[in-house]
Amino acid sequence: MELKRLSYDLSVCRVSSMADIDTSAEFFFIGKTDEELSLVCRTEDCPEKTAAREDGWKGFRIQGVLDFSLVGILSKISGILADNRIGIFAVSTYNTDYVLVKAQNFDKAMAVLRDAGYEVR
Repeated sequence: MELKRLSYDLSVCRVSSMADIDTSAEFFFIGKTDEELSLVCRTEDCPEKTAAREDGWKGFRIQGVLDFSLVGILSKISGILADNRIGIFAVSTYNTDYVLVKAQNFDKAMAVLRDAGYEVR
């Protein structure tokens, strides 16, 4: 399975309003529940106003379109990283999954996944 590194720095934010989010940005994820509004975006695209913000994330995506019947893909990746004491923040689209790790752990994460048989680009 191929993993593709994202070339930009990422941030995870809690925002108060959708109006604070630049929806013309090239890359972002919005999560809204009855309790919060969260945003994952390129650090350079973070809103000026956030209720909370954590910078210093890097990410990769699982390449290709993942069929909903596939089981355990994210579980296996997160297990390998957990075994190496690397925490993750995962988000998903209709097509695939994205995994974020803290920037200081990113090179180690890519190395242990490569050692586990993943093709890392």
